[in-house]
Amino acid sequence: MLTERAIAEVYREEAPKLIAVLTRLLRDVSLADDVAHDALVQALEEWPRTGLPARPGAWLMTTAKNRALNVLRHGDVRRRSEGALVKELDVGPGTHELEAVLEAGMDEDVGDDVLRLIFVACHPLLGKDARVALTLRVVAGLSTDEIARAFLTSEPTIAQRIVRAKRTLADAKVPFELPRGAALSERLGSVLEVVYLIFNEGYASTAGEDLLRPALIDEALRLGALLASLAPSEPEVHGLHALMSFHASRTTTRVDASGDPVLLADQDRSRWDRARIDDGLRAITRADALTETPGPYAIQGAIAACHAIAPRSEDTDWSRIVALYASLEAITRSPIVALNRVIARSFAEGPAVALAELESLASSGALAGYHLLPSARADLLERLGRLDEARAAFLEAAELAEHPRQKARLRARAEACATRA
Repeated sequence: MLTERAIAEVYREEAPKLIAVLTRLLRDVSLADDVAHDALVQALEEWPRTGLPARPGAWLMTTAKNRALNVLRHGDVRRRSEGALVKELDVGPGTHELEAVLEAGMDEDVGDDVLRLIFVACHPLLGKDARVALTLRVVAGLSTDEIARAFLTSEPTIAQRIVRAKRTLADAKVPFELPRGAALSERLGSVLEVVYLIFNEGYASTAGEDLLRPALIDEALRLGALLASLAPSEPEVHGLHALMSFHASRTTTRVDASGDPVLLADQDRSRWDRARIDDGLRAITRADALTETPGPYAIQGAIAACHAIAPRSEDTDWSRIVALYASLEAITRSPIVALNRVIARSFAEGPAVALAELESLASSGALAGYHLLPSARADLLERLGRLDEARAAFLEAAELAEHPRQKARLRARAEACATRA
């Protein structure tokens, strides 16, 4: 018997196309989402009884079209949508002509529509949390319950975020179109930020007991691959795709059997996912071919590639990583990037050289309260044999860390330093 979960997976694959086409036709992302969800409800009612259709995507599209036509026959919605379509397509205002346009529109190539939908869902008018929730809802096809569980948040909270996001877009009359010129670069940054936020919450969870949330990692990878297919000439899209693929290749080795974090140098590289590494290498090669001045995601992808291709930790090209971080720092002016560059320098030139620069970075106050600063200092001190100082720094980092497993790991390293001392 066809299960509810199997039907939800089919819907998740088809949701971006359904909602994108419906948004173009109905001029309302909220209404489009509702109509697409109605098609899912009908599938949940019929498919367990009749079996999976030969072309489930076409079944959902037809069902959604019929629902959309019913919606358009009602006053306010009909007048809003009809006015826009009449103006754009130069059709008469009669019901039959409009329905003919709708029916034809459902069968058009939907690639551009999906890309438009992504740009709408990730509009800078919305806050980060709203962009993430709306993207997972209308582009990834997740239910509010699934999003709430993924982010360990209540379902009413997620539902409110989505409703407010839709209302904000409607009130601002955000057009369903691809931005051009400078606006494209600005909006693309927002889109990539949202996808990477989703990935990072799966890869380095900020709440709950588990460090990893594989479902969010998979959704971000799916969104990244979708973006790469829809915007093949954008190097930063391929840079992000590469970055996420390289990181995801290490997922199964990033925590031990108890769920505790495993440092990159201690991971079993034979267990890294070679298919994802190859996918990342293809993506970073594509990004490099499209520009001579790589952006932040392409640079981070290149850094991740250095780790991915090294057979052993000691084979890592740390000098190249230092240079790449320097390029990234010049673009972002981020103290966190500066910290990562210093850590890489410790492997390229030795912990003593790096420690001096780290102390200078710490004195600036830019990373006050950031647990990875004392953690990095502790690691350098441990490598220099200054174990009492290292123990104190690990304990300081443990106090600042938010995730319970990170706290436990840092305290364990402090104890190890005390034992050795």
